[in-house]
Amino acid sequence: MPTSERLIAGVELGGTKCIAILASGPDRILEEVRVPTTHPDETLPALEAALDGWREFAAIGVASFGPVSIDPQAGDYGQITSTPKPHWAYTDVAKRLKARYGVPVGFHSDVVGAAMGEARWGAGQGLGDLAYVTVGTGVGAGMIAHGRPVDGMTHSELGHIRPPRLPGDDWGGACPFHGACVEGLAAGPAIAARTGMKGETLSLDDPAWDTVVDALSHLFATLTLTGVPRRIVLGGGVMVGNPDLLPRLRRATAANLNGYVALPQVQEMETFIVPAALGGNAGPLGAVVLGEMALEERFTSA
Repeated sequence: MPTSERLIAGVELGGTKCIAILASGPDRILEEVRVPTTHPDETLPALEAALDGWREFAAIGVASFGPVSIDPQAGDYGQITSTPKPHWAYTDVAKRLKARYGVPVGFHSDVVGAAMGEARWGAGQGLGDLAYVTVGTGVGAGMIAHGRPVDGMTHSELGHIRPPRLPGDDWGGACPFHGACVEGLAAGPAIAARTGMKGETLSLDDPAWDTVVDALSHLFATLTLTGVPRRIVLGGGVMVGNPDLLPRLRRATAANLNGYVALPQVQEMETFIVPAALGGNAGPLGAVVLGEMALEERFTSA
């Protein structure tokens, strides 16, 4: 049976909830379970209880909040590493699942998983090269080139670059590591820390949005200047339900680039920066793609 038709267990480990599906694609999701992300001694057994009942999958893919270790040669491969999330630092995930189920396990960051899902079935369908940016509890960016994640020693942390500041804006930012990085200026907690209100209740003409748009547009321009993405796909809670942000982000990104990347794919901002298409299924479906990749690598190396 082709790997694209085999059932894969796709697991998205999120900061507040975890989703596991048994699927081969968006049109063939046979099972789904959601469990809260509490303590790993509670959350992982709850996910395993669901997978134990399925038992028909050829591989497992895991797209996890991070930072995570993605280097297969590293001793801590498959672990969540120095996460600030209580109790989860250095939790082994991939090796635990492989030992329990005896199938190939693909493992990567949650944002790369979502990028893989959108590239295969969503807003990046048909494109081998794209970037996926999530703006929610944090800001993360995953890039895909030639259909595979762009990574090396580890995954990118582009949400933590420090953008130029708007004139007169000296707010220190909300990131505990970098203060006024993109995440510290534009993520949901940063908006709440600055204004005392959640983004979904903040007036569209509040000046705090100027900072959000400026920080994110510098991130998008930086992604564009890597030469990788043919499209930038946006997801996350700050973006969802706030369609007025999108045209502002397009205009600001074009202004930052100032015509330097003279390619029609980039200059057509309405098709270059787009909303995600898979919604809440981007992560678990991306995990399915990661599982497929692990299965293909096993066959290739056998």
